[in-house]
Amino acid sequence: MNVLNTSLIGLLAGVIGTGLGAFTTFFLRKPNNKLLSIVMGFSGGIMISIVCFDLIPEALETGGVVYGIIGLIFGSIVIALLDFITPHAHLLSGNDNFRYVRTGALLAIGIALHNLPEGLAIGAGYAHSAELGLGLAIVISLQNAPEGMAMAVPMYIGRIKPWKIILASTLAGLPMGIGAFLGAKIGIISEHFLSVALGFAGGAMLYITFDELIPESQKIGKGHTATFSGVAGVIIGILISVLI
Repeated sequence: MNVLNTSLIGLLAGVIGTGLGAFTTFFLRKPNNKLLSIVMGFSGGIMISIVCFDLIPEALETGGVVYGIIGLIFGSIVIALLDFITPHAHLLSGNDNFRYVRTGALLAIGIALHNLPEGLAIGAGYAHSAELGLGLAIVISLQNAPEGMAMAVPMYIGRIKPWKIILASTLAGLPMGIGAFLGAKIGIISEHFLSVALGFAGGAMLYITFDELIPESQKIGKGHTATFSGVAGVIIGILISVLI
């Protein structure tokens, strides 16, 4: 398959995957704090599951422990720096919704970082065989749906218009097309580079989950609602990884 077609398939895998997850948030209507706590806790659990049972193991298996951990630490530091320099809600005339929008934006960055190495894998797979490349594209697209949901939920709570959420999810999927192009061009990707890139994305997502999603779900929830929804998210994430 030529490089252009491979790039388009990678792009579609990224956009459809995150877009599908984002689309599900539009059925929330006008959620109360309890439902918001459940959804955010569930999204946090999904993200933890994806990172711990998919991204990190793949990073360690691809390039070894050292490169995977380097990427993990570096990704956490970079997002922490972005978190530090990004203006917080209390600086914007008491606009409480902004912190949710900010959380969604940071998650979009983390997902975009995740999509680039996955796009590289798709491109490299097509360089090996069309069957391998297509199989990777389908699996990765399905796995990206929960990530799209996790990204869209804070934006929805922050009252971002649906078309803007769809646009954000589309932009987060674009790096997969770029990665597929590079993977198809290069053919053979350095295992160490892939390991660092996957670890980087994992570190970014972990930071956002523990700094934003989980604390916020606990803050607005009552009792153990956020805790149980987070555990449920981890379990569902595991099932997705195993079944897909």
